[in-house]
Amino acid sequence: MMIYTCSAQHAAVNAGQFDFGAWMPNFPSAMRKPPPKTKGQASLKSYKETIPEINTTANIISVLWLLSQPVFCLIPLGQYPNHHFTEKVPLKLITTFEAHLHKISNEIKKRNKSLVKKELLTKQDASLLVIYKYLDPAEMENSVSI
Repeated sequence: MMIYTCSAQHAAVNAGQFDFGAWMPNFPSAMRKPPPKTKGQASLKSYKETIPEINTTANIISVLWLLSQPVFCLIPLGQYPNHHFTEKVPLKLITTFEAHLHKISNEIKKRNKSLVKKELLTKQDASLLVIYKYLDPAEMENSVSI
């Protein structure tokens, strides 16, 4: 549970914040008025009065951008560079864990590659395509690092 919380759960919550939150209607950082209580009561005027002011949005977007930046000294999940474990049983467990993570990473990369090929057949602009990489063990930090 500890490994999951400090790696996969953190990556799932943290890594995509900018991708999803940079478009303010997806992720309003504040609301100046409460949302409508009944369906069909919203109007463009009430929407504009409810969403955050531009300076609030800009501040939040800069924080999301900062939090979503790749770690410059990434140690991928399952990698233990300090060799804390020397006994046979932990080393065997680590090897099994690394192999499982490698398999998951390959499946994600394969799925993303097929998505790109499929999308490029219908859209010529690959820059519009968002590849899912947040839970790829090869790109996921070994622990929480901010």
